[in-house]
Amino acid sequence: MSNDPLLQPYQLKHLTLRNRIIVTSHEPAYPEDGMPKEKYRAYTVERAKGGVALTMTAGSAAVSRDSPPVFNNLLAYKDEIVPWIREMTDAVHEEGAAIMIQLTHLGRRTRWDKGDWLPVVAPSHHREASHRAFPKKVEDWDIERIIRDFADAAERMKAGGMDGIELEAYGHLIDQFASPLTNELDGPYGGALENRLRFCFDVFRAIRKRVGDEFILGVRYTADECLPGGNGPAEGIEISKRLRDSGLIDYLNVIRGHIDTDPGLTDVIPIQGMANSPHLDFAGEIRAATNFPTFHAAKIPDVATARHAIAAGKVDMVGMTRAHMTDPHIVLKIMEKREEDIRPCVGANYCLDRIYQGGAAYCIHNAATGRELTMPHILAKADARKKVVIVGAGPAGLEAARVAGERGHEVVVFEAANNPGGQIRLTAQSERRREMISIIDWRMNQCEKYGVTFRFNTWAEADTIEAEKPDVVIIATGGLPHTEVLTSGNELVVSSWDIISGDVKPGSNVLVFDDAGDHAGLQAAEFLAKAGAKVEIMTPDRSFAPEVMAMNLVPYMRSLQKHDVTFTVTYRLDAVEKSGNQLVAHVGSDYGGVAKQRSFDQIVVNHGTIPLDELYFELKPRSSNLGEVSHDELLSGKPQSILRNPEGRFQLFRIGDAVAARNTHAAIYDGLRIAKDL
Repeated sequence: MSNDPLLQPYQLKHLTLRNRIIVTSHEPAYPEDGMPKEKYRAYTVERAKGGVALTMTAGSAAVSRDSPPVFNNLLAYKDEIVPWIREMTDAVHEEGAAIMIQLTHLGRRTRWDKGDWLPVVAPSHHREASHRAFPKKVEDWDIERIIRDFADAAERMKAGGMDGIELEAYGHLIDQFASPLTNELDGPYGGALENRLRFCFDVFRAIRKRVGDEFILGVRYTADECLPGGNGPAEGIEISKRLRDSGLIDYLNVIRGHIDTDPGLTDVIPIQGMANSPHLDFAGEIRAATNFPTFHAAKIPDVATARHAIAAGKVDMVGMTRAHMTDPHIVLKIMEKREEDIRPCVGANYCLDRIYQGGAAYCIHNAATGRELTMPHILAKADARKKVVIVGAGPAGLEAARVAGERGHEVVVFEAANNPGGQIRLTAQSERRREMISIIDWRMNQCEKYGVTFRFNTWAEADTIEAEKPDVVIIATGGLPHTEVLTSGNELVVSSWDIISGDVKPGSNVLVFDDAGDHAGLQAAEFLAKAGAKVEIMTPDRSFAPEVMAMNLVPYMRSLQKHDVTFTVTYRLDAVEKSGNQLVAHVGSDYGGVAKQRSFDQIVVNHGTIPLDELYFELKPRSSNLGEVSHDELLSGKPQSILRNPEGRFQLFRIGDAVAARNTHAAIYDGLRIAKDL
């Protein structure tokens, strides 16, 4: 038996967990009609295949109709969910893992115009900033009904074969009762701490009556709200002890912080550029104070930190949730002593930010996550070995090289620069985004493992490519900044890349015109502000940086507001002209009726990239498919078979920003799905 702390079994009541790593409850927004159908099941089972001890799903499943999900969650209040749950639990159990589900009533953490348009309820009328609903103050009959709904949902989950359930308290209705900031009730459910906790214990009592004493019950709760007037660490320890002493639950899942605002949520679930495992020591304090089974997860992305958490007795089970979105086979690789092969979570938070934009959760650099039905996590060897030449060693090109190499092809990569990485190497120059370089480093290590040949400092031309006698050519040359967007004066502006790279010295009074809305615009603004410039960010959109999304925006705002950066929305930079040593910006609006002139000494334009595609078009007439991609074959996972030029000696494809300006995930997805079927 291994003496690795992470690989030791753990006994939770009657349930033997095969190791100490769990995936905590989270909602990837994969349900269909509120049910965990085939896509959801495939995603969940993949983590079980990868060796995790316990996977918790649904963050969180709704128990009541007046708790409508604000994005695509499971609906535990429907009887029809039971057979879907049974299919998922059976499949997870077959892989040797345990499975639990998280149940909740969102309280005020939702909207009144979702689902059935029922009033939002909470123990006060205080609006939650994130979801903007003004709640109805909960009545006695609401409380009775919701307690019954929790018990009904728990009974459904037990009937579906779950090993247990976890109640989601933090930020949701149970926590809204517990916090003095959100509970203004009188009588048995308001006032003193004992009364504020009554709702939580009444819910657990009702559940226990339905599911019995052997069923595992836990709670994910706030042990320190980190808010003036809220429950602090002392109250948190008292709450923890009362939960333990109730005899109703089997473990504590500790959270520190509040999630009623984007900054609060980001501090609870930190992103890249923020400290790893910031709440682990606090969770350890709760465990020490209670001597009770304690779980915890919050930016624990690496095996070393997870191992320390267990070895030092901080927690009994360590959550590596986003890490398992990046690599579902972490435990298997630990067991096989292949930790160097673990794909690293870079904290980009593309997964979480996407769901709050109404999308599904996808990992920024594992395009198979959430696509288990169509994209492989483990690649099969190709039937025949081919010569694959790739031009460009950015994320798209490196993913194509990794995939083709793992499948057994001979792969040669040409790169004009002296280092791999493309735009990621540029963005990683920012201290906040330096973790992004792991996307490149991991792929380079994998490519070395599979024998991929790299030719750096080499400008590939058509004849260079043909001399390799390739079977397949993949153009992944990316793009260059697109600043030709003004009616006049394009030659007077610089790009966000110029600023981030340091190729252009920062001005002192700078306009950043950003209508791409991605990281580059905010990175340039932050670089300028830190250099001492007076900075204004202008966008024609009604909000700035929409592609950055909510949680990633938080650290930028903390930095930019500290430097007194000005944010201007709904205005468009139309033209620029020079006047002495100043640049005159002609500003208009898509809404019409505006014509302003403003003076700056530097103007930065962030308008994405334009494809660097000359080589592609030079090679196109020499290729057998003339560059054409069959979308039907691409989407159905079949090899590309188009033959438009019988004289052509190689297939030609292009991927990533060499096609059009998109993002890192799109580039990697391009590389995976074109190379996996070669």
